[in-house]
Amino acid sequence: MGYYTIRIESLSHGEHYIVCANGETMELSTVASPRILSSGWGKMDIEHLGSGKDFKLWPGGGRGWDWSEYGTGHQSGVQPGDVKELIDQGCRVVILTTGRFKRLKVPATIIDLLRDQGIAVTVADTKKGVEIYNHHAGKGDAVGGLFHSTC
Repeated sequence: MGYYTIRIESLSHGEHYIVCANGETMELSTVASPRILSSGWGKMDIEHLGSGKDFKLWPGGGRGWDWSEYGTGHQSGVQPGDVKELIDQGCRVVILTTGRFKRLKVPATIIDLLRDQGIAVTVADTKKGVEIYNHHAGKGDAVGGLFHSTC
Protein backbone atom coordinates (compact mmCIF):
# COMPACT_ATOMS: atom_id res chain seq x y z
CA MET A 1 0.00 0.00 0.00
CA GLY A 2 1.34 3.43 -0.96
CA TYR A 3 1.54 6.61 1.07
CA TYR A 4 -1.04 9.32 0.59
CA THR A 5 -0.30 12.82 1.78
CA ILE A 6 -3.10 14.00 4.01
CA ARG A 7 -1.51 17.25 5.19
CA ILE A 8 1.73 19.20 5.45
CA GLU A 9 2.64 20.63 8.84
CA SER A 10 5.08 23.44 9.56
CA LEU A 11 6.88 23.77 12.85
CA SER A 12 7.94 27.15 14.23
CA HIS A 13 11.59 26.48 13.54
CA GLY A 14 11.27 25.98 9.81
CA GLU A 15 10.91 22.22 9.38
CA HIS A 16 8.07 20.94 7.21
CA TYR A 17 6.67 17.42 7.36
CA ILE A 18 4.41 15.33 5.20
CA VAL A 19 1.92 13.47 7.39
CA CYS A 20 1.00 10.26 5.63
CA ALA A 21 -2.27 8.32 5.75
CA ASN A 22 -0.72 5.69 8.00
CA GLY A 23 0.29 8.39 10.54
CA GLU A 24 3.99 8.32 9.72
CA THR A 25 5.80 11.57 9.05
CA MET A 26 8.51 12.32 6.53
CA GLU A 27 10.61 15.47 6.39
CA LEU A 28 9.70 17.60 3.39
CA SER A 29 12.27 20.38 3.62
CA THR A 30 14.18 22.57 6.00
CA VAL A 31 14.28 26.34 5.80
CA ALA A 32 17.82 27.69 5.48
CA SER A 33 19.47 29.94 8.01
CA PRO A 34 20.10 33.42 6.60
CA ARG A 35 23.71 34.07 5.59
CA ILE A 36 25.72 36.93 7.02
CA LEU A 37 26.60 38.93 3.92
CA SER A 38 29.02 41.33 5.62
CA SER A 39 30.20 42.17 9.09
CA GLY A 40 32.12 45.24 10.21
CA TRP A 41 32.46 47.40 13.29
CA GLY A 42 28.92 48.19 14.45
CA LYS A 43 27.17 46.93 11.31
CA MET A 44 26.15 43.59 9.92
CA ASP A 45 24.23 42.84 6.71
CA ILE A 46 22.05 39.74 6.90
CA GLU A 47 20.42 37.97 3.97
CA HIS A 48 16.67 38.75 3.84
CA LEU A 49 16.84 40.76 7.11
CA GLY A 50 18.87 43.84 6.22
CA SER A 51 21.40 45.76 8.29
CA GLY A 52 21.87 46.25 11.99
CA LYS A 53 24.36 46.19 14.84
CA ASP A 54 23.81 42.92 16.72
CA PHE A 55 21.70 39.95 15.63
CA LYS A 56 20.01 36.74 16.75
CA LEU A 57 19.81 34.36 13.78
CA TRP A 58 18.12 30.97 13.33
CA PRO A 59 16.81 28.70 10.56
CA GLY A 60 14.41 30.75 8.48
CA GLY A 61 15.01 34.13 10.09
CA GLY A 62 16.32 36.26 12.86
CA ARG A 63 16.06 39.70 14.43
CA GLY A 64 18.11 42.41 16.04
CA TRP A 65 19.63 41.42 19.36
CA ASP A 66 18.46 43.85 22.04
CA TRP A 67 20.78 43.40 25.02
CA SER A 68 18.38 45.18 27.38
CA GLU A 69 15.75 42.50 26.82
CA TYR A 70 17.38 40.06 29.29
CA GLY A 71 20.08 42.15 30.98
CA THR A 72 22.94 41.11 28.72
CA GLY A 73 26.16 43.08 29.18
CA HIS A 74 29.87 42.64 28.61
CA GLN A 75 30.44 41.60 32.25
CA SER A 76 27.12 39.85 32.95
CA GLY A 77 27.43 38.06 29.63
CA VAL A 78 24.94 36.22 27.48
CA GLN A 79 21.76 35.40 29.41
CA PRO A 80 19.53 32.30 29.32
CA GLY A 81 16.72 34.30 27.68
CA ASP A 82 19.09 35.21 24.85
CA VAL A 83 19.56 31.56 23.86
CA LYS A 84 16.04 30.32 24.62
CA GLU A 85 14.79 31.82 21.37
CA LEU A 86 17.50 29.91 19.46
CA ILE A 87 16.41 26.67 21.13
CA ASP A 88 12.74 27.41 20.40
CA GLN A 89 13.54 28.09 16.74
CA GLY A 90 15.05 24.63 16.28
CA CYS A 91 18.77 25.37 16.17
CA ARG A 92 20.90 22.22 16.33
CA VAL A 93 24.16 24.20 16.06
CA VAL A 94 24.65 27.52 17.89
CA ILE A 95 27.44 30.05 17.41
CA LEU A 96 27.91 32.52 20.27
CA THR A 97 30.17 35.45 19.44
CA THR A 98 32.12 37.41 22.02
CA GLY A 99 32.71 40.58 19.96
CA ARG A 100 35.69 41.71 17.94
CA PHE A 101 37.85 42.19 21.05
CA LYS A 102 36.30 39.24 22.95
CA ARG A 103 34.75 41.45 25.62
CA LEU A 104 31.33 39.77 25.81
CA LYS A 105 31.36 36.93 28.32
CA VAL A 106 29.64 33.60 27.70
CA PRO A 107 29.06 31.91 31.06
CA ALA A 108 29.61 28.15 31.30
CA THR A 109 25.96 27.81 32.37
CA ILE A 110 24.87 29.04 28.92
CA ILE A 111 27.05 26.47 27.17
CA ASP A 112 25.70 23.75 29.48
CA LEU A 113 22.11 24.86 28.83
CA LEU A 114 22.57 24.40 25.09
CA ARG A 115 24.53 21.14 25.33
CA ASP A 116 21.88 19.70 27.67
CA GLN A 117 19.43 20.21 24.78
CA GLY A 118 21.74 18.25 22.45
CA ILE A 119 22.83 21.41 20.65
CA ALA A 120 26.43 21.78 19.39
CA VAL A 121 27.92 25.06 20.65
CA THR A 122 30.83 27.15 19.42
CA VAL A 123 32.06 30.28 21.23
CA ALA A 124 34.26 32.51 19.08
CA ASP A 125 35.19 36.11 18.40
CA THR A 126 32.84 37.73 15.91
CA LYS A 127 35.06 37.41 12.84
CA LYS A 128 35.63 33.68 13.34
CA GLY A 129 32.04 33.12 14.47
CA VAL A 130 30.68 34.63 11.26
CA GLU A 131 32.90 32.30 9.21
CA ILE A 132 31.77 29.24 11.17
CA TYR A 133 28.11 30.24 11.02
CA ASN A 134 28.18 30.86 7.26
CA HIS A 135 29.91 27.51 6.74
CA HIS A 136 27.09 25.71 8.58
CA ALA A 137 24.39 27.80 6.85
CA GLY A 138 25.94 26.96 3.48
CA LYS A 139 25.71 23.24 4.29
CA GLY A 140 22.04 23.60 5.24
CA ASP A 141 22.58 22.89 8.94
CA ALA A 142 19.98 24.16 11.41
CA VAL A 143 22.41 26.81 12.65
CA GLY A 144 21.70 29.91 14.68
CA GLY A 145 23.65 32.30 16.79
CA LEU A 146 24.15 35.53 18.67
CA PHE A 147 26.31 38.07 16.87
CA HIS A 148 27.89 41.09 18.57
CA SER A 149 29.46 43.43 16.02
CA THR A 150 31.59 45.69 18.22
CA CYS A 151 33.92 45.16 21.15
